[in-house]
Amino acid sequence: MSRNSGTRGLVAQALQDTRYAPPRQAERTVEDWASRLSAQGRERAEVDRELLCQAEELLGALWSRGFWRPADVVRLTRRQLKPAHVSLAVGLIAAEARRYSPAAFDRRWTEQLRELDAERPSWAEDSDWLGETSVRLRLDRFSALIHLLELLRLWGTAPALTQVGPVPGSGAVLTAPVPGEPKQLARIRALLAKAEATTYAEEAEAFTAKAQELMARHSIDEALLAARGGDRTLPGAVRVGIDNPYESAKALLLDAVASANRAQSVWDKQNGFCTVVGFEGDLDAVELLFTSLLLQGVTAMNSGRVQQGGRSKAFRQSFLVAYASRIRERLTAATAQAEAETTAGDLLPVLAARQEAVAERTTTLFPSLKKGRAIRVSDLDGWTQGREAADKAQLHSAQGRDKPLTR
Repeated sequence: MSRNSGTRGLVAQALQDTRYAPPRQAERTVEDWASRLSAQGRERAEVDRELLCQAEELLGALWSRGFWRPADVVRLTRRQLKPAHVSLAVGLIAAEARRYSPAAFDRRWTEQLRELDAERPSWAEDSDWLGETSVRLRLDRFSALIHLLELLRLWGTAPALTQVGPVPGSGAVLTAPVPGEPKQLARIRALLAKAEATTYAEEAEAFTAKAQELMARHSIDEALLAARGGDRTLPGAVRVGIDNPYESAKALLLDAVASANRAQSVWDKQNGFCTVVGFEGDLDAVELLFTSLLLQGVTAMNSGRVQQGGRSKAFRQSFLVAYASRIRERLTAATAQAEAETTAGDLLPVLAARQEAVAERTTTLFPSLKKGRAIRVSDLDGWTQGREAADKAQLHSAQGRDKPLTR
């Protein structure tokens, strides 16, 4: 695509001025530049093309130098701006993804694009992309430009993150894929979804027990296979979004699930995510189980069974902290029991070595890591009911015997 140098300079100046404007002047600066850009008559198409090119280059810089990933960018946008900005962000991410071949992305990157519905942009290639976006978002051109400049201002001030996966197109492979893993993941995910959807306790327990069986078997098999084959693959890392409200309590639950799966979780409150470090199969188990257990916990908290006063902030905070605490106890006991009962004599040294590798990798990624503060709990009813909900969470087999929630 050819680019007019004059238009390129104009758009670059707009992005620079809006990015570095002091907070009190940012809104006025954005509006002034949106007015100026919308007033471009004959050059309107060139301005729009240049805005798209600049947005794609900014995203490319976030991937390659800032080590952001698509889900991270959308999460940041959702936390700081409005739904229209999020929709625009997804479209721009999809457009930028067209610059690469499918082989340029690792599995998790591809999954994020699919989950965000960002596999293709919401406008046709070489079309009036901003015009189509304005119509879809029900905005006039001036308002659409304001949204775009606000979005690019936010992206342009995003901090650099710790790298958790290969940059698109780099050809780097930080962790080896798990053989046959996509099929098993789909099966486990489907079982957990059925367990969460059914209203019959026995059905939910049967579905969950089967999912746990698959997770536990694959975790042990993968560890032994890697050890016997001399696999020296390093642990990987993945970011898991933690949404408000009560994000610190939810991060505690994720940490409990990660620990049970021989992984470590690092909470980044400012950016709204945890980085979980572990081996690939265990990382997938953590994501699946955290989602399932969080859904069960929030459903129990919002159910009609909670006592009067259960809508207060103190109650809900105490409920979720207690829920996470009790889940940790159950998972720790279940994991210890499973390891004690295994018949594989060389399993425990293998698992210990993997845990040590995870700890070393975490220290490498986060050399200045500090322990966080304890979360205050002030509602006794919330604490009691949270622990009761954790006791009822689907973690045991049909025979009533706890199994480790690992893959």
